[in-house]
Amino acid sequence: MAREELTRLTGNRNGECGEDDCPNVYRTERGTFVVQGDVSNAFAPPQGEGLVGIPESVLREAVRALGW
Repeated sequence: MAREELTRLTGNRNGECGEDDCPNVYRTERGTFVVQGDVSNAFAPPQGEGLVGIPESVLREAVRALGW
């Protein structure tokens, strides 16, 4: 899936978090979410899965964008 196919819910491209290398939350057309963040080693996830860490502010921004 290409990034262009996702709806970006966070990062207002104001220079603080508008680059491709910052934490972000995206929504897919299937209604699932893709989270971009720093790799976390909090525990070993099942094979085929990964862990990322994102700031609470990014998650709150995504929730606001969805109107929840």
